[in-house]
Amino acid sequence: MELFERETKTDRTDCRPPLAERMRPRVLDEVVGQGSIIGTGKPLRRQIESDEIPSLIFWGPPGSGKTTLARVIAHQGRAAFYGLSAVLAGVKELKEILEAARRHRKFEGKRTILFVDEIHRWNKAQQDALLPHIEDGTITLIGATTENPSFEVIGPLLSRCKVTVLDPLSHEDLKTVLLRALEDAERGLGSLRLKLDPEALVFLCETSDGDARRGLNTLEIAAGLKKMSDRSDLSDGSDKKTIGLATIEQALQKKSLLYDKSGEEHYSLISAFIKSMRGSDPDAAVYYLARMLEAGEEPLFLARRMVIFASEDIGNADPQAIQVAISAMQAFDFVGMPEGWIPLAQAATYLASAPKSNASYMAYKKAKEDVEKEGALPIPKHIRNAPTKLMKELEYGKGYQYPHNFEGHYVKEEYLPEKLRGKKYYEPTENGLEKEIRSRLEKWRGDRPLK
Repeated sequence: MELFERETKTDRTDCRPPLAERMRPRVLDEVVGQGSIIGTGKPLRRQIESDEIPSLIFWGPPGSGKTTLARVIAHQGRAAFYGLSAVLAGVKELKEILEAARRHRKFEGKRTILFVDEIHRWNKAQQDALLPHIEDGTITLIGATTENPSFEVIGPLLSRCKVTVLDPLSHEDLKTVLLRALEDAERGLGSLRLKLDPEALVFLCETSDGDARRGLNTLEIAAGLKKMSDRSDLSDGSDKKTIGLATIEQALQKKSLLYDKSGEEHYSLISAFIKSMRGSDPDAAVYYLARMLEAGEEPLFLARRMVIFASEDIGNADPQAIQVAISAMQAFDFVGMPEGWIPLAQAATYLASAPKSNASYMAYKKAKEDVEKEGALPIPKHIRNAPTKLMKELEYGKGYQYPHNFEGHYVKEEYLPEKLRGKKYYEPTENGLEKEIRSRLEKWRGDRPLK
């Protein structure tokens, strides 16, 4: 039942909890990050320090500190504290805690805090079971979830709890966590006398994606690899062994890719990706897509670029292309990683293999030039709207020919302002569906073939 069991000291290092568990902060001042909610003077910090916690839902990504904050509350408060994992426990375990909570209140005058980890895993009935006991004060609930509470937590429960959003840890926060673990001889790796090469530290922070647990787990594996190594790898005259980039890569089983999301490599790779699709090379396109995704590029950024590409470089040569791109973006948003690369790869290869045309893109560019050059030219009267008597008297809409009244649902008509009559902005290509569009427009325009 107890989610947070006391650690027992043992000389056997193989029985020790994982590094991430050992380094979990015990008091508020040890917590790294989340300054927006537990910084000095913040309401939640004052509530923790005064032991007046309301019912809470902690919402944040893995490794952002949800369970840590619950533990800090458990250690610093005077209330009875129980923890459940929604993955493992159900209503039976909840009933046992509720009975204990009633005893605490009746015989000790104590309130009870119940922490439910992964609360989104409980179904509606299980969440419903909490409501009356929060309402009558039998328990104060702290729930933790990685999912949006609006969708995964029932409304009545949300109305009784304050939702607190936790952010991923920044690179600086992660550096603090990792270096603290290397120095701490009691709970961390200090007794091994290790240090991280600066390049390895940066790479480890980048690949941890704001998740302290992931970073500490990787560091612990790397420390084990270094301990088994016969090489000393001393980087200077100190007696500390250096964990280099190669060791971190080995621990992650992942190579460090040269990529700076805000630097030259970012722009070079996205340029290569787009030009490969424009050049109808699906092999190169999917290669550069993989390069960027594996290096940590934001997947939705790549999805947005493909939506733009579908209109700019394919357009009406294959109108289905934009639907493929948008569907891939929505599919990624729905599926997420690690499988989200699958629809993105489908879209990239489809777009690269589609017939190409930038005619609609160029049509807008040419029309924009005339708008900037000529200003707001008068709209021809016969295609103006005439909702009022005055407008009708001014002959708005007079002489308008309704295309559906004519054969083929087309009639020769002038729609551009007088100064621009005869202008042809959209000149479809001979590629894909645009070949058919081109033939149709030549028939309708009639006065001259397209260039």
